[in-house]
Amino acid sequence: MNETLSAQSTNLLFYHSFIAFGALLSLVMLVHMLYHRRSPSAIIAWILSVIIIPYIAMPLYFIIGLRKRKNRYKKSALFKSQAFTHRMNNEIFTLYTDGVAFYEVFMRCIKEAKRSISISAYIFEYDKTTKEIIKALVQKANEGVEVKILLDSLGSIFLYFTWYRLGVLKNAGVKVKFFMPIFQMPLRNYINLRNHRKIYIFDNEKVLSGGANLSDAYLGAVYKKERWEDIMFLVQGVSVRDYFDIFASDWFYASGEKMHFTHKKQEAHGENLLQVIPSGPDMNQDILYEMLLSGIYQAHKKITIITPYFIPNSSLMEALIIAHHRGVDVKLITPKEANHTIVNLARSSYMRELEEAGIKIYLYEGAMLHAKAILFDEESVLLGSVNFDNRSLFLNYEVATFVYSPKIIQEIEIWSDGLMAKASFGTKNVSTLKRVFENLMRIIAPQL
Repeated sequence: MNETLSAQSTNLLFYHSFIAFGALLSLVMLVHMLYHRRSPSAIIAWILSVIIIPYIAMPLYFIIGLRKRKNRYKKSALFKSQAFTHRMNNEIFTLYTDGVAFYEVFMRCIKEAKRSISISAYIFEYDKTTKEIIKALVQKANEGVEVKILLDSLGSIFLYFTWYRLGVLKNAGVKVKFFMPIFQMPLRNYINLRNHRKIYIFDNEKVLSGGANLSDAYLGAVYKKERWEDIMFLVQGVSVRDYFDIFASDWFYASGEKMHFTHKKQEAHGENLLQVIPSGPDMNQDILYEMLLSGIYQAHKKITIITPYFIPNSSLMEALIIAHHRGVDVKLITPKEANHTIVNLARSSYMRELEEAGIKIYLYEGAMLHAKAILFDEESVLLGSVNFDNRSLFLNYEVATFVYSPKIIQEIEIWSDGLMAKASFGTKNVSTLKRVFENLMRIIAPQL
């Protein structure tokens, strides 16, 4: 009898302790969100998650719910937001909207490199195309060129778990690092904060950047109908230093090795004015987000958004609708079917809201549209790795480039016209039940 009562008391104490711990964790979570001034929508989303799935949502918050890095494991920012917002340079700037053309210039840049090659990619697959890239990098390393490769451990997870495939690179002296290794340094591993930047630097004189990762899905020696639509660009000029500083900051965080900018002296000599803007948890401000909002509010004639993932916050939605009411021609070009089902569900409510306000929606029906570009009037175009969603704007490490060039803007307009020619216009009607479900997905949208 006494043993039974003792066991019941122990169980009761355990359950009470478990509930008390959960309540304490919920309080800590709420205080943390309020202290960091999280948006009301994000707070509501997390509170609802705690109510529905408390012992999943609470630990999940401390894994994926944190944004700006402020602890002793913070990735040091080697640059200031203000320095980038005030820095514009006239550069040689070339666009590539074809995977074969991009592959050719990428391989040519590798082969022409004499001193250094620095590669930062979110995804690096091991396939027919990247085997050729690896072969070219090994050859350059054997010639004495310093080669550094920085990959995101989650984006390149299959390669992360098959390190042996990188043996040929390491044997040639190539330095390969994974950004925030999944199973290393757990106290500094914020699995929700990923390095989504695509920066490919050659001799600190040329940079390739944009939206394309390194795999046959993005580039290759021969045309493939199923290859994703993307946009890349080549920069030559003093702005290369900006991309180098961003890469050097990421490399130092991943490896502990400081990089020094060495190059042949060169002055700005192109006709394309551009501005390089990094964003991410290592920036002290959300400067890219602020510039995006500012661009929408300052537009007078047209705004064209090309993005694979459209999950904006309320401020961006309001800005776009207000722009339309001001007489601005606002267009959204996005894939008819994104490559993630949950994204298709989450974005539908936002697209329908824009459409109901009178904004034009074009659903591209070709291969997966992975390109990112935003045109503001005939004044500027935003290019780079940034999607039009909360993840890119507030969670990922990204790099964007504002280009103020009539020639480049015209090229993007011609290209976007080609996308619209292969797109269906408007969203389709759905049942009331599905519409309710799509609107319900807004609760989790801030976390996607």
